[in-house]
Amino acid sequence: MRRAAPQWTIDSAGTGGWHVGDEPYALMQATTLARGIDISGLRARQFTAADFDRFDLILAMDAQNAADIEAQRPAGNTTAVRLFAENDVPDPYYTRDFAGALEIIEQAAAKLIRDTTAAPSG
Repeated sequence: MRRAAPQWTIDSAGTGGWHVGDEPYALMQATTLARGIDISGLRARQFTAADFDRFDLILAMDAQNAADIEAQRPAGNTTAVRLFAENDVPDPYYTRDFAGALEIIEQAAAKLIRDTTAAPSG
């Protein structure tokens, strides 16, 4: 998404703090690098309530993450939270299907960019 929509501010955060500061999982790095995407410079951070003020849209990979995010919503905040893909994105750490998860992510990102840039402004 960063390459396809460089005008957007894009960030990633987990709802748990287990891996804060860590680089992406080695098998996911290998999978993305095979597609020409280097994610080695990314570091994990935890989602915070302040993110509702930092972003216009918050995307969750699955319904549980969306619920965890909503639980942090500040009173009166109206930032949209929605699922990134049409269905939950399976966690490849558990499924071991890194390529499959990346395929879902790439398709959802392309659709989001298409839908957003095709929408009339104003």
